[in-house]
Amino acid sequence: MVCLQLRGTVLGDVDAVLFDKDGTLSISEPQLLTLAKARVFLCLEQAAPALEPAARQELQPLLERAYGLRSEAICPAGITAVASRDHNLIATATALVQVGMGWPEALALSERVFLEADQLDARRAADQAAPTSTTTEGLRHWLEQLQVAGVVCAVISNDDIAGIEHFLASHQLGAFFAGLWSAEHRPRKPDPAAVHGLCAQLGVRPSRCALIGDANSDLRMAVAAGIPHQLALGYTAAWSSPPPLAEPHPLIHGWSELSLLGP
Repeated sequence: MVCLQLRGTVLGDVDAVLFDKDGTLSISEPQLLTLAKARVFLCLEQAAPALEPAARQELQPLLERAYGLRSEAICPAGITAVASRDHNLIATATALVQVGMGWPEALALSERVFLEADQLDARRAADQAAPTSTTTEGLRHWLEQLQVAGVVCAVISNDDIAGIEHFLASHQLGAFFAGLWSAEHRPRKPDPAAVHGLCAQLGVRPSRCALIGDANSDLRMAVAAGIPHQLALGYTAAWSSPPPLAEPHPLIHGWSELSLLGP
């Protein structure tokens, strides 16, 4: 039996820890910022011929607000940070409709823009010959402690399977994780049944799990799935401005604040 502690306070016994990826395992803000800016640029470029000048001027701030773009930062509670790719695509098409484009045309343009932005991102990563994001500080040491203690680890993310696997492989973290639940699984997060599906895959009970994420939707999902409230943990250290996480969920400001007792 392994007990999880935060800053010396006992939280409860755990058999498994479920981790969000972006903003928890990874510092993804720089990559997301680049991706969001590319989507805005490409959208303005491709929509320009179909829009009046006034509509073109209106479109850029609409897209920036939709994506949570804040100068050189991303809103950690916005759709770029939290939502799935297809939800971001729908938000883009909705912004285009607001400036006068028809829905079929807006959706088709959004799909082209997202495909081109993804291709630019892939080429940039290949040119740099480096992982697309970095791990949060102290992560490997914390994963090693969990592994030694026999605590199962898994990823629950709105990234796709390829994105999750690429991140884990890029940082040689795959051996620490026994399973994953992605945007391609059904149901996907933040449906509490996503937690149930992942726990079934791992052979553990939600009541014996901790979940760590950087969004209120992660924390609400965890509690609704049967994870004890004190084991639904908010991670704050991966963003330039801390995510607005709901109290009284315990908040982690760095992996060194966590420790294990037992077995």
